[in-house]
Parts: sequence; C-alpha cells; structure tokens
Amino acid sequence: MKQRILLVNKFYYRRGGDCVYLLNLEEMLRSRGHEVAVFAMDYPENISSEWSAYFAPEITFQGGAAQKLKAVGRTLGIGDINSSFSSVIDKFKPDVVHLNNIHSYLSPQLAKIAARRGIKVVWTLHDYKLLCPSYSCRCRGEICEACFTDKSQVVRRRCMKGSLGASVIAWLEAMKWDSATLSRMVDSFICPSEFMAAKMRQGGFPAEKIVTLNNFIAPEMWERCKAADVNNDRDDYYCYVGRLSEEKGVETLLKAAATLPYRLKIAGDGPLADELKKRYGGFSHIEFLGHLDSNGVNNLLSRARFSVIPSEWYENNPFSVIESHCLGTPVAGAHIGGIPELITPDNGVTFKSGDTASLVAAIEEARNKHYDYNQISHIALSRFSPDQHYITLDKIYRTKSAL
Repeated sequence: MKQRILLVNKFYYRRGGDCVYLLNLEEMLRSRGHEVAVFAMDYPENISSEWSAYFAPEITFQGGAAQKLKAVGRTLGIGDINSSFSSVIDKFKPDVVHLNNIHSYLSPQLAKIAARRGIKVVWTLHDYKLLCPSYSCRCRGEICEACFTDKSQVVRRRCMKGSLGASVIAWLEAMKWDSATLSRMVDSFICPSEFMAAKMRQGGFPAEKIVTLNNFIAPEMWERCKAADVNNDRDDYYCYVGRLSEEKGVETLLKAAATLPYRLKIAGDGPLADELKKRYGGFSHIEFLGHLDSNGVNNLLSRARFSVIPSEWYENNPFSVIESHCLGTPVAGAHIGGIPELITPDNGVTFKSGDTASLVAAIEEARNKHYDYNQISHIALSRFSPDQHYITLDKIYRTKSAL
C-alpha cells in the first residue's frame, strides 16, 4: 500500500536547491502512486498548489517590532504555525511527514507536532543549520566549527549577518531545538552526502538515525538526458554555474582564469555580481552571462569542455556537479565538503579549496585530459536517477524508527 506523504519546505517555488529537490520529489512520488500534500509559508512567488490555503502565514524579519517579534516566535514554534500545520495534518492524515528546509520561516515545531501524533518524521538536510546556527560553517570568511560544541559562539562572533540581534535569535533557536530534542522527534535524518553524515555524528546526533542518500535529478531532465545523444563536439570553453557569492569561491576562479588564456563563461547572479563584473569584465576571454533558465544552463553545460565548482564552504551534495555529470561534462571541483565524493579521475579533477595556484593546475589538467563524455553521463544517470532515489527513500519511509 502506497503511503501518504506530506512534504514540507519554507518556500514552494524554484528558489534554491532545497526547493528544487522538493518539487522534483513531489513529482517523483506522485508518479509512483503516492498521495502527496505540501506545506510551506504563504509567499507571493509560490507556485499554485491545492494545499495553499493551509500554508503558514507569511512572516518577515524586516519592518517594525511587532513583525520581528512574530518572526522570532515562529522560529521558536510559538503562534499560528501550530494551528496551520495541525490543520493540514487533520485534512490530509499523512503516514509520513518529510521535512526539508524549515528553519526561520517555518519551525522544527512541525516535527514535534507530527511526532506527538505518532506520524513518522524524516528530515532531508540541505544545509548545516542543525550544527551551525548561521547555516554555513563559516565565520569571517573561514571554515568554522566552533558552534558544533558551543552554540554561544554564534553570538560571540556575531556570525549571523554580522548582527548581534540576528545572532542572538539564531542562538535561541539552536538552544530550543538542540540535538537531543530534535533526535527525539525525528525518525531519520537524511544527509545527501557522507561528509554531512559524518558532521552530524560529530555534532552529537545519533548514528542510528542518520542515513546518506544523494540528491537526484528531475525526472524530466533524466528522461531528456537518457534519450539524447551526449554532445561530444565540445566548444572551446569551460564554465561556472551558480551563485556569485563569497562562499562559492567565484573570485578565486576569476583570479585563476585571469592568468590563463582559455575562455570562461560565468552563469549566475548574486551579491558579488556587480563587483566581479567591474573587476574582471574587461578580460576578453571571461564572459558574464547573468542568470540562465534551466534550458540555458543545460545548453551551456552540455557544450562545455568542463565545469568548475570552486566552493570555499562545506558544499553538501551540489546539483551543479550532478547535473554537469549527467550531461557528460567533467568537473574541476574544490576538495571540500561533499564535492570529492562525486569526482573520480574519470569524471574530473579536484583541487585545494581557496588556492588559486591549485585551481590553475586543475583547469590545465581538465582542459588537456581526454574524457569519455558518454561514460560520464551513463554512470551519473544511473547513480542519480529518480528510480534509484525512490528505492532508498521508500525503505526510509517504511523503516521502523531507531529508539
């Protein structure tokens, strides 16, 4: 008998990797006969859903004191979040509540409500929020794990946007929803990478409740890649696809690219976009493409000699690597977080994160090496297929909880 699954994420549109995963998962579960409901925060950019009437009211951390106080209450599980989520549970009667990115705009209170009703709770972790109150395991531009053992460090170091107030709120949230509390409410923590699973164990979460399950590509993209011939006639460029922000290491990539004669195409937008264009836009072999839709990204990746993932933070299981490989495109990836788990000598190279010289050498190696594009695509499509993901996820849904 197919289970009824309630999927939960704070936004319900293609905003980031967590949202992309949720929408792909909803499509995949429905295609396999499951009844699926969705719960999110009411937000103008959300796509239409039959469950929108049950969404939690929108909150904001901007504006006046009353708005901010309501938002803080939401993070701590106080207020209308309880009635909103209880209503959708009453209506849908799920067998499983599958949480995704729920902090701040929703709340771990949802796990508590579901667990009290005897509903199985699984939680796919898309970032390090349960270990690091500011999400990223970075402080002042450097990797930091201080909060793994002392959550007050987020206040001492003002990690949350450099703000004392925001950091205090993050600390209160972390203390309210500590590892012991969350572990009592959640049956399985799904980590998309072995790296994240190891960090969760390091942070005090019970090993028996931690399971590793890689992300998967959208069913539509998987079918398209499976049916299409891999492009072996590659153009003479390499590319970066992603957010233009400090933790993504884009400036390190541009510093390396500036010393090389090879064409680089940068796709994406973000807080550093204007600054980076001003600094590197004058190089004739560096092209900024701005934001591309999914078709534009696929076209860019499928024609590139290779792509580069220069991250300088603990990437989890990045779609950028997975999608590149599914299109047969090798990846030069920083040796950090979960990235090395995805790269072998047959599908790319790794380099020291944040090290320009190491990245230059990796670009040279990736450009001069002969790759079997068809084999890269074949292996990736098998590893990251919706079918493979579903087989494991269904077992997680049905496995009896560890005590």
